[in-house]
Amino acid sequence: MTLVGPKDFFLSILHSTSTKREAKSYLQRFKLPEIPPARKLAKDLGTRSNGTEQASYDPVARSNYGTDHGSFNIPAKAVEESPVFAQQPLPESTARDDVEALHLALVEIKAPQLLDKATLQGIGKTLTQLGRLGLSSVVVLDCENRSSSSDQVVTQDGWHKFALEQADRLVEAFEPNSGPGARRMDSVLGVAPASQGLASSVSLHSGVRILFKNHLLAPLKRGIIPVIAPIGYTAEQIAVPVCPDDVIFALAKEFAGLATTTPPEENPAQTAKKIKFLQRQISLDRLIILDPLGGIPSPDRLAGAHVYINMEQEFEDIRNELIKGIGDYSLEIDVRNQVNSPASPLGDSNPFSTFVETEVVTITSPSYGQPKDSLNHIPHTNYVHLRNLELLKRTLSLLPPTSSALLTTPLEAANSGRHPSVPFQAPGVGTRRQKNPLIHNLLTDKPIFSSSLPTSRLGAKSSEHPPNTGAGFAATTLVKRGMHLTIIPDPRTSLWTSPDPKAKGLTLEDPRIDLPRLVNLIEDSFNRKLDVQHYLSRVNSRLAGLIIAGEYEGGAILTWETPPACDGDGSEVSRQRLVPYLDKFAVLKRSQGSGGVADIVFKAMVADCFPGGVCWRSRRDNPVNKWYFERARGTWKIPNTNWTMFWTTENVMADPQKFLDYEGVCRTVTPSWADKKAMAD
Repeated sequence: MTLVGPKDFFLSILHSTSTKREAKSYLQRFKLPEIPPARKLAKDLGTRSNGTEQASYDPVARSNYGTDHGSFNIPAKAVEESPVFAQQPLPESTARDDVEALHLALVEIKAPQLLDKATLQGIGKTLTQLGRLGLSSVVVLDCENRSSSSDQVVTQDGWHKFALEQADRLVEAFEPNSGPGARRMDSVLGVAPASQGLASSVSLHSGVRILFKNHLLAPLKRGIIPVIAPIGYTAEQIAVPVCPDDVIFALAKEFAGLATTTPPEENPAQTAKKIKFLQRQISLDRLIILDPLGGIPSPDRLAGAHVYINMEQEFEDIRNELIKGIGDYSLEIDVRNQVNSPASPLGDSNPFSTFVETEVVTITSPSYGQPKDSLNHIPHTNYVHLRNLELLKRTLSLLPPTSSALLTTPLEAANSGRHPSVPFQAPGVGTRRQKNPLIHNLLTDKPIFSSSLPTSRLGAKSSEHPPNTGAGFAATTLVKRGMHLTIIPDPRTSLWTSPDPKAKGLTLEDPRIDLPRLVNLIEDSFNRKLDVQHYLSRVNSRLAGLIIAGEYEGGAILTWETPPACDGDGSEVSRQRLVPYLDKFAVLKRSQGSGGVADIVFKAMVADCFPGGVCWRSRRDNPVNKWYFERARGTWKIPNTNWTMFWTTENVMADPQKFLDYEGVCRTVTPSWADKKAMAD
């Protein structure tokens, strides 16, 4: 195969990202390594003799191998022009430290025995591409029997051979790619005594620890991908099966520098220095789970998954949704069979999983040697998703906030920018080449689709095509630790309804609101000074609520506005005509452009606060309008003004009174900027 040269390499990166800023961000995150002394000397000699400086970086030499993979899924023009939320020109990112860490991804492949040779080779090709782009991988196999129709039923006596066979299949799948490839790593896992194992037809042992970290680092530094079968060794050197999720967690602790043993007499400052040194050597950037079930299912997308999960905000709600689905399924099984199934053995290593299994779940999860024809032993898919969600929660808690996790199907991970057999249904977006979610996320640090896009933009709800068919439904979920979201009042306890004139309403001077930080957020985002007193006098009497992301990194102020043609006398008729209005939508400059903060706030606004719809206005020349256009159900350029009106409410144009009320509010709201200029927000 032909090696891709430096120029082609960088052009492929620039074309594979949606914006130039994303390409620049990727190149700064995966900084060029320092020139080794020998190469530096040669460079200096070449400079002296030729009078010109020679190229000091070769991306092929960086990884010691290369594969002709084309242009890494070059997207269509529509993707390149995908808007970001940025109200001002985005600042240049600062340069990073000179020391470059080994960027690492932990990859768990579930049910590899169900994957054919072509899919495994596709996964091998993708992981090779990731390595060439600067992200090395360590692969852990989860060989549990995941299909009741599978012919691969493993007994207690055959599990060891079976697991090694699956590891060898994956290693062989790397052979078509030029380069170091992959290697099966044996004897790197230690386990606790057998008494701490899990009761199962094949006893899975908990208490996993990494015995020889350097045995993994040595091949990684040479570009080789370690493949680990779920086999651990006791103190007596007895091979036992281990829970793959525990292996991932143990690897995360080890590579995050948190598994270091500390002598009691050691100085705490010395311990901290040691951990910091280990963390500078390795940057654990990604946790990737390849599961035939795909990402975490979303109730808003039939046969589709959550596009993005902000763990700080959404973990409890998503967990409760999955538990409810398990409970409903369990009741159905009980009624059908009039018998209770035993609890699952596959999560006893943590208290939450034990609670789910003993208190909620009444069906078994798959295990080696299960009867093929027993419906009672088919796992409810929500239980598998619960395990994945719990693994991501506890693993991301060990890692820096910049780390993220990706759940997708093996088929999606194996694709190489193929065109989908079923057209992508996204009105107004155009036909897009189906991108590899792993490579796209590495280059952009984003999901393929924005999480705040309406579901109609991702295709209509349908169960005709499951997510792993590539039929325009998101089979991939991006997960980050994220940031806390504060919503006042909390819509889970008090729905946002039109205010009662007899009751005391919410104001921005509420003790739960940090007004100085809120003002700073608005002024930083809009790059204009706010007339605070004028603004308070205008919104305090009509405030609907407030959304704050993180430590005032982003936010939205929403009000109930009285249309100009309405009396506003507090009667029931006038209350019904109050317009839900987005008065301010602000994101700190340093958080603009990435899409994360803006998406989190916007999604909360339309999903939790005003699910029935909300309207707002924006200057016609506002660069954010492209971002707004993709998320609004309708827009209207207000005649004789510089305003464009947006709304998320359904069927506004079919209701003349509502449309006129919306336009009247957007036309007449008085701005509160200190400069008093005609150009409002």
